[in-house]
Amino acid sequence: MQNPIERIQDPLLVAESWMAEGRDVAIATVVETWGSAPRPVGSHLVIDEAGNFEGSVSGGCVEGSVIAEALDVISHGSPRMLEFGVADETAWQVGLSCGGRIKVYVERLG
Repeated sequence: MQNPIERIQDPLLVAESWMAEGRDVAIATVVETWGSAPRPVGSHLVIDEAGNFEGSVSGGCVEGSVIAEALDVISHGSPRMLEFGVADETAWQVGLSCGGRIKVYVERLG
């Protein structure tokens, strides 16, 4: 039986592959953490124009929100900085109730 972690692909290699296929791609990168953050600085999530994604910026707790923002970045091209934290009233809505805070930079590739 294959270890589930071995099935996880490097998001940067996935992004490169998707771009080679002609897909529009955005990448989200954890650029800052504070407190109990689920993923370390440098973690990546890649998203294509159809909403397919690979990687993680939060262990699943804010991915839905980041994917939605990434789709907008793909459409409009302007990068953005996202911040999620327990002090933010949206933290409970998107699931970051772990007590930490993360900043995620989302940009279009290519």
